[in-house]
This record gives sequence, C-alpha cells and structure tokens, in this order.
Amino acid sequence: MTLFVFLLLCLLGAYLIGAIPFAVVVSKLMQLPDPRQFGSKNPGATNVLRSGNKAAAALTLAGDVLKGVLAVWLAARIGAHWQAAGLFAASAAVAVFFGHLYSVFLGFKGGKGVATALGVLLALNPLLGVLAALCWLLVAYTTRYSSLAAIITALVLPVLYLLGAPQLWPASQAQGLALVIIAIALLVKHRANIQRLMLGTESKIGQSSRTATRSRRR
Repeated sequence: MTLFVFLLLCLLGAYLIGAIPFAVVVSKLMQLPDPRQFGSKNPGATNVLRSGNKAAAALTLAGDVLKGVLAVWLAARIGAHWQAAGLFAASAAVAVFFGHLYSVFLGFKGGKGVATALGVLLALNPLLGVLAALCWLLVAYTTRYSSLAAIITALVLPVLYLLGAPQLWPASQAQGLALVIIAIALLVKHRANIQRLMLGTESKIGQSSRTATRSRRR
C-alpha cells in the first residue's frame, strides 16, 4: 500500500475517532439529560456541566481531549514509516477535529471542538498545548465565559505558533496550516456565541440549564 492510501486511511480513522460523541455517551450512561436538549444544546463538556453533574462533565472533557491526542499520536507513528510523521499528524489533527464538529454518529452535527483542539495541540507539541490551555483558563477565569475564552484562544493560536517557531517548536508548514484551519473552524462554530456576547445574553461557566435558557429568552 502506498503512502497516499495510508494517509487516506489515517484521515478516515482520525475522523471516526473524533466523531465519538462523548457528551452524549457519558450522559446516557449516567442517565442524565441529553446535552443537546438544554442550555446551548452543544454536545460538549461545558453544556454537560449545566446538568449539575461535575463528574459527567469531567469524563466528557477527558474523552474529547484524549481522542484528539490518540488520533494525532497514532497518525504520527504510522507516518514515521515514510518519514512523513509531521504530514500525517497535521492531517489527522484536522480530521479528528472535524470529526468532532461534524460527527457521522450525530447526523453530521457535533460540538464546538475546544477540548478536542486542546488534545490535538498537546499531541502536536505539548508546550504549545499548555500555552493554549493557559490562555483559555486565564480568559475563562477572569470573564467566566467559556465561549469568549475559546474565541480569544483561537485568535491567538496561529500568532503564538508563528512567534514560537522554530525556537520553541519546529516550524512546519503542514502543522501551521492545520492550526489555521482549526482556528478558523473554532471561530465559525462560535459565531452564535459571538452574537450573544455582543447582546449580553451569553451564559457563563457553571450556569444551570434553566438559568441559561432564561437568559436567552430575555
């Protein structure tokens, strides 16, 4: 089998890994409401937290992060046989991320990709992932808006990568392009949040599903 065929298989495998909807799976296993039925209706850890179950939210977060790590790590190992680990890893990074955003198991709908993007970054370069996580945590802690933290981190990420290469991490066109694609997709998936932030109706971290629903009706 040629490199191209293996690359396609890696893309498919990464997409399917990303498509696993941990928010829905965890909620069902723990007999919680479907996260797509309340709050932001987003199948992600933040919305699961609005159910009031912190353990479920933590499991969802871990699953979404780890699937990003796993897909990129496996692709890099496979690509190493052709001295193309960077290309395979960057390609898998985009595929697993879009698998989460447009899951075949949810009718090609999905979450907003923040946790999976973090997993991807940690697998591509741990330092870059840690810096992105710190950026998110700083904004989230000071504003209490998960969406605003994701938006600002998405804007900062490509710039951060360019400023750090090649001193802090190897410069890679494939990886740089993958990060730009992921950042743009994050912003697109958060367009409704941007509108609500401008209107002052966006819900904050830890806000219950009932309160979040009331705030959107104002």
